Amino acid sequence: MKYSICIPALFGGRTFREAVRCIAHYGFDTAEIWDWTGLDIPEAQEVLAENSVSLAGMCTTEFRLTDGAYRDAYLKGVEESCEAGKKLGIRFLISQVGPDTGAPREEQHENIVKTLELAGPVASSYGLSLLIEPLNTYFDHPGYYLTTSGEGAAIVRETGCTGIRMLFDIYHQQIMEGNLIPNIKENLDVIAHFHAAGHPGRHELSSGEVDYRRVFRAIRELGYKDYIGLEYFPELPPEQSLTEFRREYITPLL
Repeated sequence: MKYSICIPALFGGRTFREAVRCIAHYGFDTAEIWDWTGLDIPEAQEVLAENSVSLAGMCTTEFRLTDGAYRDAYLKGVEESCEAGKKLGIRFLISQVGPDTGAPREEQHENIVKTLELAGPVASSYGLSLLIEPLNTYFDHPGYYLTTSGEGAAIVRETGCTGIRMLFDIYHQQIMEGNLIPNIKENLDVIAHFHAAGHPGRHELSSGEVDYRRVFRAIRELGYKDYIGLEYFPELPPEQSLTEFRREYITPLL
């Protein structure tokens, strides 16, 4: 099991170059970002190569899947993101599904599935996976449509696309539904990535109510060998925060 560092969360206010250098210096080799549109891609390629850091993933540019009127815009954004992502060596694109429009949930659910059925082959043609993400509506994303891992997994399965998978954000799902380990076990077949942060506060993992040592151990025992993204806003300086994370969560599992 490996860890990727979410640059905009842990290194807000620092340049991409500064963040990547710090990530490498503190013993990590993988990062991820949100918005890629302001990134100088040739420079980013150079920085990543110089520091032997890879970029696991980034976000798409358009997120409104609940409304079919935005389908063409969404698909265009996926294509553009795939083109950029391929240059950066990413493995997945993260996609929110958009706001609850107020239409019947069955209609919004169907719109999401229909759009993803078209987007999945696009991502696959670039060798990438497109990950939809359930989020919490209590603190961070009021009005968002997709809040449960069960519906997220159902959407993925309904598309029938190998290029569509789910991002299970432990922080968001602790807020919305709890029952973390059973839900992960039930849906691991469609989970391609995890995010983690402490709750309450979305700070260091050790600051909250989730026993991340137990959760990480369970994920590993279920056979998951890929990345868990650290997407928290540190209360400590990032350098100290990453050092503490390694001491608390990597060394004990070795």
